[in-house]
Amino acid sequence: YPPYLPTSFGKVTLKKDQADLLTRRMEALLSASRLKDYVDAHGGKRVLKRILIANNGMAATKAIMSMRQWAFLELGSQSELEFVVMASKDDLEANAEFIRLADAYVEVPPGKNTNNYANVNLIVQTAIKERVDAVWPGWGHASENPALPKALSEAGIVFMGPTAPVMHALGDKIASTILAQSSKVPCIPWNGDGIMAEIQSDGSIPEEPFKKACLQSYEEALECVRRIGYPVVLKASEGGGGKGIRKCTNDEELKVGWEQVTAEVVGSPIFMMQLCTGARHLEVQLVGDEYGQVVALIGRDCSTQRRFQKIFEEGPPTVADKDDFREAEKAAQRLAMSVGYRGAGTVEYLYKPDNKGFYFLELNPRLQVEHPVTEGITGVNVPALQLQIGMGIPLERVPDIRRFYGIDPNGDSKIDFLEDKYIYPDRHVIAARITAENPDDAFRPTSGRIERVRFQSSPNCWGYFSIGHSGAIHEFADSQFGHLFATGPTREHARKALQLALKNILIVGEIRNPTEYLVELAETKEFKENTIDTAWLDKLIAEKAVNVKFNINDMVFYGACLKSFLHMKAAKDEIVDGIKRGHLPLETTLSSMQAFQVEIAYNSVKYNFQVLCTGPDTFCLTINDCDIEARFRRQPDGSLYVRAGDRVAQISGVEEPMAMRLRVEGRG
Repeated sequence: YPPYLPTSFGKVTLKKDQADLLTRRMEALLSASRLKDYVDAHGGKRVLKRILIANNGMAATKAIMSMRQWAFLELGSQSELEFVVMASKDDLEANAEFIRLADAYVEVPPGKNTNNYANVNLIVQTAIKERVDAVWPGWGHASENPALPKALSEAGIVFMGPTAPVMHALGDKIASTILAQSSKVPCIPWNGDGIMAEIQSDGSIPEEPFKKACLQSYEEALECVRRIGYPVVLKASEGGGGKGIRKCTNDEELKVGWEQVTAEVVGSPIFMMQLCTGARHLEVQLVGDEYGQVVALIGRDCSTQRRFQKIFEEGPPTVADKDDFREAEKAAQRLAMSVGYRGAGTVEYLYKPDNKGFYFLELNPRLQVEHPVTEGITGVNVPALQLQIGMGIPLERVPDIRRFYGIDPNGDSKIDFLEDKYIYPDRHVIAARITAENPDDAFRPTSGRIERVRFQSSPNCWGYFSIGHSGAIHEFADSQFGHLFATGPTREHARKALQLALKNILIVGEIRNPTEYLVELAETKEFKENTIDTAWLDKLIAEKAVNVKFNINDMVFYGACLKSFLHMKAAKDEIVDGIKRGHLPLETTLSSMQAFQVEIAYNSVKYNFQVLCTGPDTFCLTINDCDIEARFRRQPDGSLYVRAGDRVAQISGVEEPMAMRLRVEGRG
């Protein structure tokens, strides 16, 4: 207690600052009591109140939002939890949203993520110094580095994810595939077919089965391909980023591929698997607790990919039969249970619609970017579920999980997660990633300032963004800064809701974004009919088969309007500047404001407009003996309202080195 409080409680008069301090301390005591009462009531072991978010951007933003929402809905106050974030100078200067949402931030070195968010030693030291109860890793950065949970465990701090040995085992492509087939998870035909093993305490598998699953020579690879057949993929298990992987369709390519793979990742174990063509990418969302239970929260279809980067995500997967997908869920659960998986993870499958076959890809030992799709179809707050698992609450005692199974959320009855049936969703969710990428330049990442993002949520579409007003995407940031989620009773309803949301979003700034491209992509015949595969989008991009549709005449006219306005503004600014310096405006300057020419070039065609100023805010634009009267009105945000006849459009544009980038909003 503060020294000014008496030991006997009579009438006490406190100064305002003393009263405020006492109030805060009493609120903290009450908050800790509420959280402890919840943990005790639901069979938990420990209270996690102060949490370090070892991430940035979208991950950190979503984590804080979700866990705060849970605290308010379940405990009645958002202040039940405290969030500490790591913040680089780059993120601070970019006005990153996650820093604003946090209770406290610790400034960390700028630059690439090995300096900050992927630096295990820095994360652990920050956690110790800030006296946090737990660390939330998110995705990317250090989220899949076994050194992080190991170091935190040694420091007595909870890691909200799997243990280090489990993460180590799942991080090895050969070991994880052996563990998967040992749990009767269907796998793609590969050189290690039929090899079984169990995980050891250090996260490895026995040496003998591991060696049997490795190719030792080109001759062994050739012998294997005679069994599984071409085409195949030759991989170095320690490869990544495009290194140590080759597609082979004949013996000659296999020989060359073997030499290249072994040279690119020297000393790495090599394995080979059949190339699965015409497949979909389906995944199962898993969450395990520390008591050996694992729940499958249905799954997602992430087949719309560009260079293995997901563009659209949706759920539940409608391309597979419900019963078939349930078997895939059970197989994923068996794998997770066999290794003692704890926390959120995802089993990824390739699915062949022609033979209804599921084939194991990997178990990602972390939360996925697209987890809100699962939240939308199950009603389970996944980051909050991670928190409760970290507090030692059994899965069957978590209210969201019990609601998912349609039973009393406050009950304590047992749930058999392999056999009991959950309530299948009556809705579909489709998500779209909003990125700072240029679809006109092979989706090349861009960076720069973002003046504002305008997005209006609706009952069937919501979204969140990692950038606030006057923010930025810096050179070390992930290109994704937003995520939209549309829902409806059917996939078609959700698709239309997503298109409408993408059409209405406004992003103003120096970056490029693909929202218009995504509208057209969602309108393609293959996407509407759900007949795509994982190679579909890359093929469309290579063929430039998807183009943003607009009226060329409109774009040329509004481009001329914007140039006319900018010409007049520049002339007025010149006159005002001259008057301030005591100079009268030149006659040539005044005449150039009355009548002038504007040239617009598009697709190698030049359009020459004669422009006549007919009033303070009205112009007559003439082209090919056609006169168009237009009235301009500048808005506080720098955009321009243009009225021509009975049409009104809001336009804005940026002069770039090679062209003018124009945005037109309005209905004709």
